[in-house]
Amino acid sequence: MSRQPNRRHRHFWTIEWTDVHVYDRGATPAVPILGRPGSRVASPLVTSTLRTQRLVLGRYVPEDEEGFVALFQDTRVSRWMGDGPSSEAADRALFGRVFTTVYADDLFDVWAVRRDGRLVGHAEIKPTDVVEGYEIIYALTPQVWGCGLGVELAEALVAYGFHTLGLTEVHATVAASNKVSLHVLRKVGFEHIRDITENDGSITLLLTRSISDRSPSGR
Repeated sequence: MSRQPNRRHRHFWTIEWTDVHVYDRGATPAVPILGRPGSRVASPLVTSTLRTQRLVLGRYVPEDEEGFVALFQDTRVSRWMGDGPSSEAADRALFGRVFTTVYADDLFDVWAVRRDGRLVGHAEIKPTDVVEGYEIIYALTPQVWGCGLGVELAEALVAYGFHTLGLTEVHATVAASNKVSLHVLRKVGFEHIRDITENDGSITLLLTRSISDRSPSGR
């Protein structure tokens, strides 16, 4: 659901295995529904709620609009996203499409990321046109940078891809100059596959994490 890039970030928007829980929201009480690696689930009927030690990833609600727009309007975040910063009106339209297009048509998973009930980020896992497979995309508000939440979020998305979607690889694309994101992904176990030269001459790195590499908790 990210703005379609020239592709200059793409890893915009990162637990121990035992800390990741995917819940059937229709069950009472909630029941974990983690799938087995290799069992393919093309698309969950609804975006599942994920919980890590400090974060909760759940569906957006209309009341999240101001927080969503504030996140995307922060140039410290949006400089790495798609074609860069956009207008407030465009970001509000993007938020609307979460409901009218992504959720309505069950296209792929898009989460609001919360800490202690407050919206602090955005996350997705979806098919990518860079390589055959799925990529993770996420962002956190600068107010929560520097305390390891990026790693925690990325590991949750990877675990969801492996155990719920049945993927054997998860991909990410990151601008070569985005050193912080590259550090986070390498810490989670992603490896550099190849460089992509953009139309403006900038370089984007394609990184991949394979299920056979190592568990997310391995540091």
